Order: sequence, then structure tokens, then C-alpha cells
Amino acid sequence: MATRLVQIAMNARDDAEVGRFWAQALGWETAIEEPGVTNVQPDRDTYPDPVHVCIDVIAVPEPKTVKNRVHVDLATTSAGHQAETVARLRDLGATPVDVGQGDVPWTVLADPEGNEFCVLEPRAVYRDTGPIAAVVADCMDPRVMARFWGAATDWAVHEVTDDYATLRSAAGTGPYLEFVRTPDTKTVKNRVHLDVRPYPGGDQAAETTRLRELGAADLDLGQGEVPWIVLTDPEGNEFCVLTPA
Repeated sequence: MATRLVQIAMNARDDAEVGRFWAQALGWETAIEEPGVTNVQPDRDTYPDPVHVCIDVIAVPEPKTVKNRVHVDLATTSAGHQAETVARLRDLGATPVDVGQGDVPWTVLADPEGNEFCVLEPRAVYRDTGPIAAVVADCMDPRVMARFWGAATDWAVHEVTDDYATLRSAAGTGPYLEFVRTPDTKTVKNRVHLDVRPYPGGDQAAETTRLRELGAADLDLGQGEVPWIVLTDPEGNEFCVLTPA
């Protein structure tokens, strides 16, 4: 049994505006799933597909108050492409942001509602990921996170150290999932979280039980009667177990 990472869920005051930005940033399209939920995914994409981790932008009333613990890194193919990408994203409404990164070869930007993301310098490891190179999460212990998420999903663990861990779909395609040790602790609900799905024919309840046995915990965010199940990983990061698809 296993689940798949199929999308990231991003909170926003204006889901349509933020969804429009990310669709233009990635060269993807938007679709309105329901009022207050904007899907961002490639044109003619067969969802779910390990080649693409899609984005669901979900309207919430509360504003962003702290740096997100989960963000995306965008891939580039050359120094010129990186510069062009940064300029294009700024034209779309992105703004430079200082999160204490210092002198680094990547550029840190924020979308129109302040969600941080990075435009990376060219790296060979990301040459075949598509526009999203990685989904990156801050954490206290990358080894614990790699152990949990490697067992929770069918994503293979590629590298683990005391400071960094990286996983990728068992299909060997699409973006990486990375955990980076940071000194910051989680203080509020994450505005960006992961959504996983069991495979077709899988059992949502059985998978949820298995995830609890791996160290996940139930969480009531006031979600009420919904078809997904809200859990937290061993470091308290919220994630949702969707129905099989």
C-alpha cells in the first residue's frame, strides 16, 4: 500500500488572482474546481500524473503572517534563462524577498500574496523535472521526515543527511520533494501543504490507518464533513489524504 503526492494546496485571500499568477509562471492553465478553489495544472494533463505535482489554490479569510514552511523551487536551463525567468515573473507581479538567504546563486521571490519561491540557477539534477524543480519543506530533522514520507508515499528516498533529504516519484519523473533543516519552528497552520492520494482501487481509510501507524496524527481544522482526511506528519505539518484516483 502507498499514496502518491499529487498536488500542493496553497491558501490565498484571492484564489483566482494567485492561481492566475502561478498558471502564467509555469505555463499551465487554471480551472475552477468550485467557488474558492482554483486548480493550476498543465493543459491536457491526465491527473494525477507523477510528471506534474499540481497546485490547488484555496481561498481563506486569514492573511499570511509568517514565512511559509513549504515552497516551490523553479528550474532553469541556463544563466540567461534564469535572468529571463526572474524578469518575466516580476512583470507578472512577483517581488524580491529577503528571507536571510545571503549571497546565493538562486533568486528568492514572492507571489502576489507573499508566498515565497525560488528561481534556481541551472542544476543538472533538475534538467528533466519540468518547471517545478522541487517542493521544499523546512524541518527540524530531515532524517525523520525522509523516513516518514518515504514510507507514506511511493516516492523513493535519494539522499539523506543531517541537514537535507530528497525524494522523488518512484516513476523517476517530475519534481523532487526536499526537506531542509532550519532553526525555525512551526508556529501557525501552514499556508502551503501536501495532498496525497491512494492509487485506484486503494482504500482511503486503510491508508489513513497506515499513516497513523507511521507517525501521522489526526487534526481538526474545522473542516467539517469533507471527502478528505486531514492529518499531520511527525513535525506537525498538515497534509490531506484524498480519495483514491
